[in-house]
Amino acid sequence: MPQFLLTWLVTAISLAITAYIVPGFAVRDFGAALIAAVILGLVNAIVKPILVILTLPLTIITLGLFLFVVNAITIWLAGLLTPGFDVAGLLPALLGSIVLTLVGSVISLLVDRV
Repeated sequence: MPQFLLTWLVTAISLAITAYIVPGFAVRDFGAALIAAVILGLVNAIVKPILVILTLPLTIITLGLFLFVVNAITIWLAGLLTPGFDVAGLLPALLGSIVLTLVGSVISLLVDRV
């Protein structure tokens, strides 16, 4: 259970930092980031596998690069479902997914060292 809470907190912090870096990607406050982290986790668990299966031919043709677009769609959908978490379109969602992955990886690396 503590690992789940730590992952949730790292994701919320990563969303807040990404909102600071990426234009068109906004989080109202840290409470909204916490809710957005939960919604993003649910969207990644339920919707993302369906999108990956449906877009498998396109993903194979693009040698996996289309998965960036799938990640952007899941973040954009989480933005639609979460009050206080706004994504201005697919391009900010695409850039946000890349930055979110990098920031989340760095924070996770730092947390694992402590």
